[in-house]
Amino acid sequence: MNIKLEKFHAQDFDDYFQLVGNEEVMAMITERAIPIDEAEQDFQLLLANNQLHPNFGHFKILDASTNEYMGLAKLEIKSLCDREAELGYMLLPSFWGKGIARKVSQHLLEDAKSQNLINKIFAIIDPKNIASRKILTSQGFIHKEFKDYDGLPGEILELKQCLI
Repeated sequence: MNIKLEKFHAQDFDDYFQLVGNEEVMAMITERAIPIDEAEQDFQLLLANNQLHPNFGHFKILDASTNEYMGLAKLEIKSLCDREAELGYMLLPSFWGKGIARKVSQHLLEDAKSQNLINKIFAIIDPKNIASRKILTSQGFIHKEFKDYDGLPGEILELKQCLI
């Protein structure tokens, strides 16, 4: 299955909410589904972040042949002068275990490298998320540290400098 990434736009909230409102999807992210009012606020921040740079931000993961929505990918910078980006992805459960997250992360890494703007790429995962750790370490990410995020456990993985 081939994928394509397209930036989220204002009319895409329903797709976004399919993910963040899904308890199964969010189990290893926030450990809870996000209520619609909170999701609407988060989505506005996502849209604002998407305006920073044409090649960085939050993207819909789509089946390249059918345009079916599969999830969210991000290569997020916080400001135009940032030299680091966070890589992340979320998939609807029906797309788990199909190699899509690996394709998405490869695609995002290739995009980041071609920009020549970033000197650090990191990802934050739940330490129990073995599947994401395997995907990221197979692409050169290494463990940096464990960190608490508002009471939730997090593991920061960073791409080896020579691979950027």
